[in-house]
Amino acid sequence: MTPYHSIMPISVKGLSVSYDRKRVLTNIFLEIPKSTVCGVVGPNGAGKSTLFKAILGLITTNSGTVKIHGQEIDDVRNRIAYVPQKDDVDWTFPATVEDVVLMGRYPHKKILQRLDKTDHALANKAMEDLSIHDLKNRQIGELSGGQQQRVFIARALAQQADIFLLDEPFVGVDMMTEEKIIDILTRLREEEKTVLVVHHDLSTVESYFDHVVLLNQRLIAFGETESTYTRENISIAFGAQLDILHKSGIEKS
Repeated sequence: MTPYHSIMPISVKGLSVSYDRKRVLTNIFLEIPKSTVCGVVGPNGAGKSTLFKAILGLITTNSGTVKIHGQEIDDVRNRIAYVPQKDDVDWTFPATVEDVVLMGRYPHKKILQRLDKTDHALANKAMEDLSIHDLKNRQIGELSGGQQQRVFIARALAQQADIFLLDEPFVGVDMMTEEKIIDILTRLREEEKTVLVVHHDLSTVESYFDHVVLLNQRLIAFGETESTYTRENISIAFGAQLDILHKSGIEKS
């Protein structure tokens, strides 16, 4: 039997997904290693969020398989934490910051099992790590965009997962929050966690990520950022949107 820690944290083989008969992802093969912060980069409509939802088993796929540490997602769901896009969250839901962060402990609980002192301690530590402990009794809808993003990352930290999927965590946040998030992601890598981040700011890809996935409905390239994030691969991924890269100051050889 293959040792648990020798298996890739995320293995995607031949994944294809369609919405309303329109193909969104085609024949994706990926093996994401542990101890990495990996950026998922591509134009709008490239299938980045769809890839995350397929990994999480949240959508129906046309073909292919996804394994988490060699197992089905439903068997290891507590080992993978998800931070959705802000637009996917109902900010009117009557929950406090502490309520949301404690939700990260639910995957470790049986039905109707109560949260205990350990759960509350982990949630408190996560809130302290994201500098939001003083907001614990605030309603989530009352927070700024940066504070809201910190809350959901704190929820992910409280889950004590091995794999973290963050869908555009830097959208609508201030620079202080962005730096705080990067510090957290770096720490997770040092703890041998696997982190995937859907990212849109092309100018920071090289400084933020060890590995990069370039995606445009099909896999354009995947590998270490230094060797993969080239002008040629960017041109293939973004096509007609390449002018945006020029305006962003992206110049790759």
